[in-house]
Amino acid sequence: VSDKGIYSDIVFSPGLQVKVTGGHQDKTLTCSTTCTLTDNPTYIWYKNGTIVKEDTSRLHSDSFSDADSYSCAVKGHEDLHSPAVYGPRNTSVSVSPSGEIVEGSSVTLTCSSDANPPVQSCAWWYKKNGGYYQGISNQNTGPHLVFNQIKSPATGEYYCEAWNGIKTGRAESININVKCE
Repeated sequence: VSDKGIYSDIVFSPGLQVKVTGGHQDKTLTCSTTCTLTDNPTYIWYKNGTIVKEDTSRLHSDSFSDADSYSCAVKGHEDLHSPAVYGPRNTSVSVSPSGEIVEGSSVTLTCSSDANPPVQSCAWWYKKNGGYYQGISNQNTGPHLVFNQIKSPATGEYYCEAWNGIKTGRAESININVKCE
């Protein structure tokens, strides 16, 4: 505490955030803040942690690849980056309960992914007996694919695709083998 009763060791964040708009590949990024900035500030754009642009415009356009992440800062406050935005990474499918799946039991597949912004929707795909993958209708928007009483025709390979408004992340397929009682 300083001699005026003010906490001198508090660091105030500028509340920076990157908002993403645009099509499936090309994106427009906007660096926004909750603070009032003076003197026409210079925005610094980072791609994968490296400076790619310094400009007085809050906007930056680029194409996202699967591994890219973007953040921004205001010149003079480079230590206060926005959180990075990036497409889904490490997308995977898990099965609950684990172990043998018996016909008539309840089974849930869960699509998980690391993404910022968070995943908005998931699409589920299924293939049996070496055929082609097909989308699973009526259950393609959430992270869970639920079988209340699974039947043996559900045996096959499943995977999910997670979408967060930036990119799609695809999980490796998993095999589900439903045993008859």
